[in-house]
Amino acid sequence: MNRLEPVSKIMSKDLITLTLSDDLFHAEKLFRESHIRHIPVVQDEHIIGMLSLSDLKRISFLDSYDENEVQTDNAIYNMLSVEQIMVKNPIKINSSVTIKTVAETLSKHEFHALPVVDNEILVGIVTTTDLLAYFLDQYDSESTH
Repeated sequence: MNRLEPVSKIMSKDLITLTLSDDLFHAEKLFRESHIRHIPVVQDEHIIGMLSLSDLKRISFLDSYDENEVQTDNAIYNMLSVEQIMVKNPIKINSSVTIKTVAETLSKHEFHALPVVDNEILVGIVTTTDLLAYFLDQYDSESTH
């Protein structure tokens, strides 16, 4: 295992993002259709917050996000905005940070995703799922040698 591998090797680069003008119905739809659990909130390519599926579930009465379910109107979505429930100014890393550093950062905090920013521009996101997939791949590679 290369201990100095950069996070850019495992981060998601094909980003789904929200802006402050998006509503929570749109956010829920993105979570459901894209099968993701974290969405960066951006303003002109700069990250200003992170919205997680857990944040949305906390304020709603939805227990599952099945594509086949009929979306029920949730009055709380009309009362709150993305800005009100997102985590503001999330911890950010740059794409040259090592995967080991990412694992250490995520294990110290109670969140499961880190936005990756280069020159103040959002370039990716890395999640605990990305880390687990990487570690499993390393484990499988080592066991075949």
